[in-house]
Amino acid sequence: MNSIDAFVQLLRDEVGLDVGPEDLRIGLDQVEGWDSVHLLTLLTHLEKLTDRRISLLDALEAPHLEALYAVAVGR
Repeated sequence: MNSIDAFVQLLRDEVGLDVGPEDLRIGLDQVEGWDSVHLLTLLTHLEKLTDRRISLLDALEAPHLEALYAVAVGR
């Protein structure tokens, strides 16, 4: 995962969310269609792409998609 744009593309293509860069800072409860299955799908793809384990606890504490990106890239 080398950019926020790649993250948005992953959300669209692999997770099935119709989101754009403007949606990354809205609360997860406001993301159209977001649910726990999307979170698990996203984490699975991110772990494969980054070749590292991602903390589920950190992911669950993320308030928005941009924070999930930060968790994935270790920021």
